Amino acid sequence: MPAFRHVYLIVMENKEYGSIVGNSAAPYLNDLIQRYGLATRYDAVAHPSEPNYIALFSGATQGVNDDGVHDLAATNLADQLEDHGRTWRVFAQNVPPGCFAGAVASGGADGSGTYARKHEPAISFTDIASDPARCRNITDFSHFDPTAADFELIVPNMCNDMHDCSVSTGDDFLRSFVPRITGSAAFADSVLFITWDEGTGGSGGGGRVATIVVSPLVKAGFTSSVAHTHYSLLRTIEAAWDLGCLRQSCSSNDMREFFGV
Repeated sequence: MPAFRHVYLIVMENKEYGSIVGNSAAPYLNDLIQRYGLATRYDAVAHPSEPNYIALFSGATQGVNDDGVHDLAATNLADQLEDHGRTWRVFAQNVPPGCFAGAVASGGADGSGTYARKHEPAISFTDIASDPARCRNITDFSHFDPTAADFELIVPNMCNDMHDCSVSTGDDFLRSFVPRITGSAAFADSVLFITWDEGTGGSGGGGRVATIVVSPLVKAGFTSSVAHTHYSLLRTIEAAWDLGCLRQSCSSNDMREFFGV
């Protein structure tokens, strides 16, 4: 695996693969697919939303099977990154400052829109939430900086992520936001993953979702029919930076085929 300069991860909401790929309401996303890479057999791991975010961030759903408020005492990706001298940030649109631990919030520096804790996994881990220095790594979009950390998780609000609003609204949001990453010098030798937390079907436990791999290291128009899950995406990050592995990521494949490996 390439030792990426930066890894960016944008998680969108609740759309099955066919609602994105080939959909005329998502022209920007389909342009990214043509210019970069697409995983065609990628499954979410659970329903509803929250366990998928927890899985992406810790290698397991940690027993979470709802969208409630959870406080989890488990090792997570942030721990791995810090243990290996790497940095992380979460940029969650409309999250209030000051280690906010509430279930929802609206407005703030990002303007109109609603943040939902169930879509932001880091605050659910007690070793982050109980440490003011660590939980200050969770900030809103007004602080977004593509050079801020080695790993950046980007969580749009409940409209821009397609949860409460249309596919076209989410596509428009990505059209305006993604160039802040891809147009930055920090994007050289880096990768941006755009995935969906869950689909509407039952494949893999959470439905088949589109996962787009955006990187200068990916051959234009590359598609992979290798079976992957959210644990594969986590394993890819872990393998790139020799972080070890967490729970189900340890037995999962990574996505190295996108990088010619």
